Amino acid sequence: MAALYEATTLCVLNVGPGGSDSGISGIEPSADDDQVVVTDSARSVTVYKVSDKKALGSWTVKQGQTVTCPAIYNPQTSEYVVVTDSKVIRVWKDSDINIDRAFKTTVSADVWRVLSVPDSEPLVLFQRGAVRRLDTLLADPQQPVENVLPEEAVIRWSAVLNVEQQPCLMFLSEQKGETLLLMQRRHPDSAARYRLEGGEAPLSCSALPCDGGVRLFCLYSSGSVYESVVPIRGAGGVVEEVQPLPRTLLLNLPVGEGKLESASAVSLDDAHVALVGVPHPSAGPGKDFLCIWNTNFQTLQAAKEMAGRIYGQLWCSCGKLYVPHGKSLSVIPFKCQKSSLAAAMGKLRQAGSNVPASGLYTSVPSWTAATPDMRSTKRTLLRSRDVSFLRLNQFLEDVKIASAEEVQKKVSAFLSNLKNLHVIQVAAGGLASVLVSRCQEQPGFYPHSALVQLVHSQCLSYSVCPHLLTLALEKKDYALCQFCLQVFPDIPEAVACSCLKAFLSESDGTLDTVSLERDSVAFVEGLIANSTQEGGETQQNGFCPTTQVEDGGGGPTHTTPAVLTRSSMPLDMKCPVGLHKAVLLNEILQVAYSDCFLLLHLKTLSAPQVILFLQYLQFLYGKYSQDLHTQVSALRSPAMTQILDWICLLVDAHFTVLVMAPEARELLSHLHKVVRLQVKVFSELGKIEGCLQALQKAKQSGDVCQYSIEVIELF
Repeated sequence: MAALYEATTLCVLNVGPGGSDSGISGIEPSADDDQVVVTDSARSVTVYKVSDKKALGSWTVKQGQTVTCPAIYNPQTSEYVVVTDSKVIRVWKDSDINIDRAFKTTVSADVWRVLSVPDSEPLVLFQRGAVRRLDTLLADPQQPVENVLPEEAVIRWSAVLNVEQQPCLMFLSEQKGETLLLMQRRHPDSAARYRLEGGEAPLSCSALPCDGGVRLFCLYSSGSVYESVVPIRGAGGVVEEVQPLPRTLLLNLPVGEGKLESASAVSLDDAHVALVGVPHPSAGPGKDFLCIWNTNFQTLQAAKEMAGRIYGQLWCSCGKLYVPHGKSLSVIPFKCQKSSLAAAMGKLRQAGSNVPASGLYTSVPSWTAATPDMRSTKRTLLRSRDVSFLRLNQFLEDVKIASAEEVQKKVSAFLSNLKNLHVIQVAAGGLASVLVSRCQEQPGFYPHSALVQLVHSQCLSYSVCPHLLTLALEKKDYALCQFCLQVFPDIPEAVACSCLKAFLSESDGTLDTVSLERDSVAFVEGLIANSTQEGGETQQNGFCPTTQVEDGGGGPTHTTPAVLTRSSMPLDMKCPVGLHKAVLLNEILQVAYSDCFLLLHLKTLSAPQVILFLQYLQFLYGKYSQDLHTQVSALRSPAMTQILDWICLLVDAHFTVLVMAPEARELLSHLHKVVRLQVKVFSELGKIEGCLQALQKAKQSGDVCQYSIEVIELF
């Protein structure tokens, strides 16, 4: 999962004529993680403190001079370096007020870029492909440099990575429709050349180091994101022959009609990539978004709409994304959780569910282990699997034209005839994707029963068919929504909140007509029935406590946890929502989530929705506390910890709204009493625990007779 946090404006942009240029040529890290160097595409360099959104220093060249590459910070010497007019290298410190009076020198050829190198001296890349260390170049500025690229070639992108503890420089050049990748390391003249497939130059590139090489990510105007693995050991000497560089399609993003013109992609880790300028798959035309996609599961993880024009520029530094849009440069912190199959298949499942974390996938075979019996029948299994896949492909084509009734019959018959589990999983995913796509293209087509059967096969997840749950919400198929919430272990927090808002917004009368899972309904029916049957104090073991807890808490009281809750909760509390709405809300409570991601999306709930949900959570908490001995056992019932966690999340997300809303005062007062009384209960339990530990450690008295009575005074 990934999340985008609240955006802040770092500075106002100097937008060029016509509004087609952001006015920024580069953003580079500075002296610490909270500082960046922003280079104006005209004449100035500014260092900003990100958290304070203020400039620590700004330097501008004289009129008539132009900054021709982004400035960098050299941590080796605590100096800034920039190139003006393509040949003049300027070096200055924070203490220098006038950049024109600082050190400058003219080199013998045009410079493309000065590149920072981790834990080493910066490198200077010339426009014709030559590379020099900055310190050696400053020692001899007029030294001749070789021409690695022909005169008509143009460098489009460059980067320096630390691979196997050594800096590796790579850059893309374009010449007559051919795009080449050049990689250099160790000696400045050593290079390896690769030809990118497709011929077209990418709009944007990004790179990450990997074992034995570099992963190169390229975004093309078609909306496709390709990955190429560049072997590092092939760049040890001069390689004149151009080698082909294979590529793998990671994402095929929807771009609508036409092609992308201004877009950029930055790889955040080995499974997440951030993009700007690519349309949001669910948003209307004319809206620009910053999106984070998971390349392992091809799913949209987070998105934030950016007001104003997107210029197709994106930078990443120290856990923050920098996006120029409209007339401002925004800073958006982000967070990416490690993407793994284990996490998607139940690692985050809540402990309150009675279904084991691996219960839905216990029959999934290992991809690495193989017993002798499995190896002996390998050929037979492969042949049967190939035949099954051929049948599946033909079946998918038939489903695309069949009616809803025919689809239901075909799906039931097809799945019942499949024996190979791997084929069943592939078939379920393929069928779900085909049916969902057809439902989106043909509004009158909706095979409810077939979709329910595919979900019940327990071979689907949100990542396999990400639009299934969204389609169920659009069709108001709340029965299918319930099944998806029960089965899918990897539902994103944003989608879970969309379901929550839909359930809270729907009327009780509409939901009561929906056929939901019976065990969950029976559980809520039991709670509601118990709330209507209460007429007074409940006796337990023939004892009815009479001592009540005062709100002031002035004197010591002797109470039980049940009595504490009864004193703060009205005994005739009614369920604030209908039966079926309560069932669906219980499913939301049991969805796996991450606090930091869920909190952002909970803020989109309206005040009435928050108050209604809190009232229901208060009802659940009261019934759990009062009637633990009479609760109806159910397969799907939220745990007490889940109820308390959601109460905390809602209050955190809407604290100001709840404090200001008059209708929420009584609710907050009750919740406050609950918290205060629970603190008192746990305080008393802590005292008892301490006394018992002291008794356990105490040495037994030596004069205890064979039969004796000892009185232990705890307080």
